[in-house]
Amino acid sequence: MIVDGILEPLELAHLPYKKGKTFEDCVGIRGLKRLGKKKWRQAVCDVIERLKADLEVDYVVVGDGNATRLRELPADCPVCANANAFRGGYRVWDDKLETSYTYGVSPRDKEEK
Repeated sequence: MIVDGILEPLELAHLPYKKGKTFEDCVGIRGLKRLGKKKWRQAVCDVIERLKADLEVDYVVVGDGNATRLRELPADCPVCANANAFRGGYRVWDDKLETSYTYGVSPRDKEEK
Protein backbone atom coordinates (compact mmCIF):
# COMPACT_ATOMS: atom_id res chain seq x y z
CA MET A 1 0.00 0.00 0.00
CA ILE A 2 1.23 3.50 -0.73
CA VAL A 3 0.31 6.13 1.85
CA ASP A 4 1.23 9.76 1.24
CA GLY A 5 3.75 8.61 -1.36
CA ILE A 6 5.40 6.17 1.04
CA LEU A 7 5.41 2.42 0.52
CA GLU A 8 3.67 0.53 3.35
CA PRO A 9 4.40 -3.19 2.92
CA LEU A 10 1.52 -5.43 3.97
CA GLU A 11 0.93 -9.17 4.17
CA LEU A 12 -2.80 -9.64 4.41
CA ALA A 13 -3.24 -13.22 3.21
CA HIS A 14 -3.02 -14.65 6.73
CA LEU A 15 -5.66 -12.40 8.29
CA PRO A 16 -8.72 -14.24 9.62
CA TYR A 17 -11.69 -14.25 7.27
CA LYS A 18 -14.53 -16.73 7.84
CA LYS A 19 -15.04 -19.86 9.92
CA GLY A 20 -11.45 -19.97 11.14
CA LYS A 21 -10.09 -19.64 7.61
CA THR A 22 -7.77 -16.92 6.34
CA PHE A 23 -8.12 -14.80 3.21
CA GLU A 24 -5.58 -17.08 1.56
CA ASP A 25 -7.59 -20.18 2.49
CA CYS A 26 -10.70 -18.76 0.86
CA VAL A 27 -9.50 -16.85 -2.19
CA GLY A 28 -6.32 -18.76 -3.00
CA ILE A 29 -6.08 -22.06 -4.84
CA ARG A 30 -7.25 -23.98 -1.74
CA GLY A 31 -10.40 -21.89 -1.67
CA LEU A 32 -11.03 -22.45 -5.35
CA LYS A 33 -10.73 -26.21 -4.92
CA ARG A 34 -12.85 -26.26 -1.76
CA LEU A 35 -15.56 -23.79 -2.78
CA GLY A 36 -15.85 -24.33 -6.52
CA LYS A 37 -15.71 -21.52 -9.07
CA LYS A 38 -19.01 -19.78 -8.33
CA LYS A 39 -18.58 -19.47 -4.55
CA TRP A 40 -14.88 -18.75 -4.96
CA ARG A 41 -15.63 -15.84 -7.29
CA GLN A 42 -18.07 -14.47 -4.72
CA ALA A 43 -15.45 -14.82 -1.98
CA VAL A 44 -12.84 -12.99 -4.08
CA CYS A 45 -15.21 -10.07 -4.69
CA ASP A 46 -16.17 -10.02 -0.99
CA VAL A 47 -12.52 -9.90 0.10
CA ILE A 48 -11.76 -7.11 -2.38
CA GLU A 49 -14.69 -5.04 -1.12
CA ARG A 50 -13.67 -5.64 2.51
CA LEU A 51 -10.08 -4.59 1.81
CA LYS A 52 -11.24 -1.45 0.02
CA ALA A 53 -13.54 -0.50 2.88
CA ASP A 54 -11.31 -1.48 5.81
CA LEU A 55 -8.07 -0.06 4.45
CA GLU A 56 -9.76 2.94 2.81
CA VAL A 57 -7.74 2.47 -0.37
CA ASP A 58 -8.42 3.85 -3.83
CA TYR A 59 -8.07 0.45 -5.47
CA VAL A 60 -7.06 -3.16 -4.82
CA VAL A 61 -4.75 -4.85 -7.31
CA VAL A 62 -5.35 -8.52 -8.08
CA GLY A 63 -2.39 -10.68 -9.11
CA ASP A 64 -2.77 -12.54 -12.36
CA GLY A 65 -2.45 -16.05 -10.91
CA ASN A 66 -6.08 -17.16 -10.81
CA ALA A 67 -7.52 -13.88 -12.04
CA THR A 68 -8.22 -15.45 -15.42
CA ARG A 69 -10.89 -17.52 -13.66
CA LEU A 70 -12.76 -14.39 -12.57
CA ARG A 71 -15.55 -13.14 -14.80
CA GLU A 72 -15.96 -9.73 -13.22
CA LEU A 73 -14.09 -7.68 -10.69
CA PRO A 74 -15.36 -4.81 -8.59
CA ALA A 75 -14.67 -1.27 -9.79
CA ASP A 76 -11.16 0.06 -9.18
CA CYS A 77 -9.69 -3.43 -9.13
CA PRO A 78 -7.10 -3.92 -11.88
CA VAL A 79 -5.38 -7.21 -12.61
CA CYS A 80 -1.59 -6.91 -12.74
CA ALA A 81 1.20 -9.36 -13.40
CA ASN A 82 2.60 -11.07 -10.31
CA ALA A 83 6.03 -9.87 -11.42
CA ASN A 84 4.95 -6.37 -10.38
CA ALA A 85 4.48 -7.58 -6.81
CA PHE A 86 7.98 -9.02 -6.80
CA ARG A 87 9.42 -5.75 -8.09
CA GLY A 88 7.55 -3.90 -5.39
CA GLY A 89 8.82 -6.32 -2.77
CA TYR A 90 12.40 -5.75 -3.85
CA ARG A 91 11.85 -2.00 -3.67
CA VAL A 92 10.82 -2.33 -0.02
CA TRP A 93 14.38 -3.34 0.79
CA ASP A 94 16.05 -0.71 -1.41
CA ASP A 95 17.99 1.59 0.91
CA LYS A 96 17.69 4.44 -1.56
CA LEU A 97 13.91 4.59 -1.16
CA GLU A 98 12.25 6.31 1.76
CA THR A 99 10.58 3.74 3.97
CA SER A 100 7.54 4.35 6.10
CA TYR A 101 8.83 3.21 9.47
CA THR A 102 11.97 4.02 11.35
CA TYR A 103 12.14 2.08 14.59
CA GLY A 104 8.35 1.73 14.66
CA VAL A 105 7.54 5.42 14.19
CA SER A 106 5.39 6.47 11.27
CA PRO A 107 6.33 9.66 9.40
CA ARG A 108 2.85 10.92 10.24
CA ASP A 109 3.68 10.55 13.94
CA LYS A 110 6.79 12.65 13.39
CA GLU A 111 4.78 15.38 11.66
CA GLU A 112 2.26 15.59 14.50
CA LYS A 113 4.93 16.32 17.13
